[in-house]
Amino acid sequence: MQEIKAFNEKRAEIYWWLSSLLAKELTEENLAHYHSPEIRSFLSGLGENEALKPAITKVIDALNRLLDREDAQLELSADFCDLFLKSDKDSALPYASMYIGKTGLLNDEPAREMEALMSQHGVQVDKNLNEPADHIAIELDFLGNLIIRSNELEQEHTLEAALSEQEAFIRQHLLSWTPAFSTKCQTLDDFGFYAAIVSLMVAFLELDCSYLKGE
Repeated sequence: MQEIKAFNEKRAEIYWWLSSLLAKELTEENLAHYHSPEIRSFLSGLGENEALKPAITKVIDALNRLLDREDAQLELSADFCDLFLKSDKDSALPYASMYIGKTGLLNDEPAREMEALMSQHGVQVDKNLNEPADHIAIELDFLGNLIIRSNELEQEHTLEAALSEQEAFIRQHLLSWTPAFSTKCQTLDDFGFYAAIVSLMVAFLELDCSYLKGE
């Protein structure tokens, strides 16, 4: 069980990292950190997994190109705004409700479902984010919390049940719409940094489901 719990910590960290990237624009300090040996080593480690390698290659390529991009932080912030904050026609809006049910129409059912889940598990939405609960950053943050809370369990059968719950959450609340979200990001993100991050997120979600099923 200790090996599983140690791996769970790494899984949660990755989901929280992805959540932070998709929650708001990177600052100058954030961007400098992404060029550090620590982050490069972290990315290279993820890229050792064949399922993640194509997306990681694109992330690293975008980071390398950022080194030569004039006003890199401002330009990347503009990319973030263009990709995630405009209208549905011009952006890949990062809400489950844009891709589930009435395609292309924002509705509150996925947000209500997420709010109910969060209430059930005693997890509150970060008020600083000021977004509906079906925003991708909130869903990823919630998943990280689910994973860490499962580490408090001491019985093997209850931990296995928690892992099954995590897989069900990923399939129902994330993989039900993030592939379409990723496809739209690839179409609209000319520079490619955020498109690569979203592609990596989908690949990691799929890989995580395989792990949780014991494949």
